[in-house]
Amino acid sequence: MDAARSLSMTQLGVPTGAWRWVAAGLVLAACLAAGLAIGSPDSVGWSGFLLLSGLGIVGALFLFTIWPRQPAIVGDWRRVAEAAGRSNVAWVITNKDGTVIECNDAYRQIARAKAGEAAPPPELALASDASAAMLYRLARSASAALRHEEQIAVGPGVEMLATVSPLSDGHTAWWFVPKFVAAKVTAEPEGLSSGTPAAPAASADILADAPIGVAIADRAGTIVQANRAFAEFFGQAGSSLARRIEDYIEPADRPSVAALIAGTREGAVELRAAGKSERTAEMYCSPFGSDENRAILYLVDVSEQRALETKFAQSQKMQAVGQLAGGVAHDFNNLLTVIIGNSEFLLGRHQAGDPSFGEINEIHQNAIRAANLVRQLLAFSRQQTMQPRVLDLGIVTSELGEMLRRLLREGIDLRMDAAADLWPVHADEAQITNAVINLVVNARDAMPKGGTVTIRATNQSLREPMLLGSATMPAGDYVRVDVADTGIGIAKEYIGKIFDPFFTTKPVGQGTGLGLATVYGIVKQMGGFISVESEVGRGTTFSFYLPRYAGVVEARPEIAGPRDITGEETILLVEDEEAVRSFAARALKQRGYKVLEASGGEQALEILRARTDDIALIITDVVMPNMDGPTLVRAARKLRPDMRVIFMSGYAEEAFRRNEEKAEDLHFLPKPFGLKQLAAKVKDVLSGAT
Repeated sequence: MDAARSLSMTQLGVPTGAWRWVAAGLVLAACLAAGLAIGSPDSVGWSGFLLLSGLGIVGALFLFTIWPRQPAIVGDWRRVAEAAGRSNVAWVITNKDGTVIECNDAYRQIARAKAGEAAPPPELALASDASAAMLYRLARSASAALRHEEQIAVGPGVEMLATVSPLSDGHTAWWFVPKFVAAKVTAEPEGLSSGTPAAPAASADILADAPIGVAIADRAGTIVQANRAFAEFFGQAGSSLARRIEDYIEPADRPSVAALIAGTREGAVELRAAGKSERTAEMYCSPFGSDENRAILYLVDVSEQRALETKFAQSQKMQAVGQLAGGVAHDFNNLLTVIIGNSEFLLGRHQAGDPSFGEINEIHQNAIRAANLVRQLLAFSRQQTMQPRVLDLGIVTSELGEMLRRLLREGIDLRMDAAADLWPVHADEAQITNAVINLVVNARDAMPKGGTVTIRATNQSLREPMLLGSATMPAGDYVRVDVADTGIGIAKEYIGKIFDPFFTTKPVGQGTGLGLATVYGIVKQMGGFISVESEVGRGTTFSFYLPRYAGVVEARPEIAGPRDITGEETILLVEDEEAVRSFAARALKQRGYKVLEASGGEQALEILRARTDDIALIITDVVMPNMDGPTLVRAARKLRPDMRVIFMSGYAEEAFRRNEEKAEDLHFLPKPFGLKQLAAKVKDVLSGAT
C-alpha cells in the first residue's frame, strides 16, 4: 500500500512545455471573448459568435490531444505494488542515484531495517562475497534502464531470484523471490546458534517453526545447526545444541544413530530422548549437498503413534484373553453345575451330624467359590449374563453398607455419601454390587495400617467429551460413583496396567489379579466408563460413570417368603452335556414334573412335532453342536407361537443379541445353578411370575 501511494504521486497534470501555454491561451481567449459576447451581444453579431466558438473548440481539442495518458499506467503499477505488498515477495524502488524511495516489510526484514528507518539499497543489504558480482550486474542494468535477473545465494540452502525492472519515470523496481533448495536446507532459530555465521532473517525463518526437526551435523555426530522442533524434542529449547547428538539420546540407541550419521546405515532409525523414554522419534539422514563431511538430520516425533500402537496391541491382548476366559468359563460352568447339583443331592441325604456331611459340604462350598471366580472371568470378558433394570445407585450403595463394614478390618472406617437427587441408571444390580465390593476390598488391602474408605455417589453433566485414560467419554449426563481410600497409593508405572487381567501388586497367594479387571468389564458392559487417580502415600480414588436413564425408578421387589416350587407340567429339556442334562432332569422330576430329554436341537424338534400340545416349557442350552438354542426356539415357535422358553448358559447375553425374538419373551438361567434355582425359575416361568 505504501508503494501504491508513492506511485500515485506521479504528476498527472498538463505536461510542461510551450504547447501547454499555447493551448491554455487559446482556451482563455475563447472564454474572455465568450464573456464579452454574452455581455454585449449586439456589438459582436453572429459572425463574432462563430469565430469565438471555433477558437474554443480548437483550444479544447488541442488540450485534450496533448493531455498525458500516464494515470492508467500508474494505476496498473499501483495494483501490482498492492499485490506484492500483500505477499511474501520483497520489493524496493530506487531512484536514479540508487537511493531507496519505497519498500515493503519483507525487504525491511531482509535488510534488517526497522520501521521508520531509511532502508539501505540492495547493494548494501545483501552484500556478501558470494553475491557481490550478481548485485553489481543488477545495479549496472538498473542504471542503464534494462531488465535483468540474477540468482543470489543468501544462506545455506536458500537462494533468491533477484529482478530489476525500469519504471517510466526513471526509477527502478527490485524484486526478490526466495527459492527453497530441499537437499541443503537448514535453519537456525534464535537461541540454537552453534557459532556458525547466521543466515539472513528470511532464510532462518523458513524452517524455524517447521513441524519436524531439522539439523545439520558433521559425520562424527556433532550438531552444527538445528531448528526449534529438533531442540524441543530433546528438551533443549532456547539453549545450545552444539554437542554430540549421542548426549541427548538413550545409550541403547546410540550405535544405530552413529551408524546412520556416518553413512554406514540406510533408512530410518528409531531413538528415544535421554531420560524421557516415552519420547520416541524416527531419524532420517541425507547428504548436505556436496559437503561430504556434513549431513542433514530429519527428526519425526512418533511418540503419539507409538503410544497408540501400544494401546492397540494391549486392546488386542485383552480381547484375546477375554475370549479365552469366556471359553474356559463356559466349560467350567457345565462342570460346576454338575458338581453343585450332585453335592446338593448328597446334602439332602446326609444331614448335619452325618460323618460325610462335612466333606460333602466342603465340596459344595468350594464349588460355589469356583463359580464366583468364573463369574469374574465372564465379567472381565464381558460375556456374563446381564439382568439390567432401572436403579437408584444411592439406594444400592447404602444397602451394601453393613455387608461392606464386615469386610473391613479393625482400624478402617467406612463413609458413605450419596446425593439426595441421584439420576436413575439402567444396570444389573448384582453386577454393580460386585463391582463396588471388589473396589472396597482393593481399598482395604491398600491400607494395612488402617484408614478410611469413602463411597460417594453424585450426578455429573458433561458439556464436552472428557478423556478418561485411553477412552473418551461423550458429553451427557452420568451418575458418578467414587471409591476412595487413604492407603499407600499406586506407583505411576503401574497405573496403565491395573485393569489388566491377572496383574497384581500383592504378594503371591494374596490376589488373583481379576478384581479390577472384573470391575472394568462390568462397567464397560453397562455402557459406562472408569478412571483412577492415585498418589503414592496419599491414597487412590476409583471413579466409574454410568449413563443417566431417561425414565422413572422402578419399585424394588419385595423379598418373598417360602413358596411351593413343585409342578406337574411336561418339560422338554435340551442339553448336549449328558452330566448336566442328567442332573437337571433328576432335579425336575423330584419336583413332580414330567421331563422329556434331548441331546441336541434336531432331536428336540422331532419330540416337539410328536407332542406339540402337551409340552408346556422348553429348557435349552444356548451353545450346542449343529443346531444351537436360539435356532431351535425359532423353529419351535413356528409350531407353537406361545411356547415358553428358558435358556441355560453363561453366554445368554450373546445368544439374546443373536435371537430375533423380543427380550421379554425369553428367560435366562445362568450356569452354574443348583436345585432350588432351577426349580424356582421353572415355577416362575410356568406361573407367569416373570
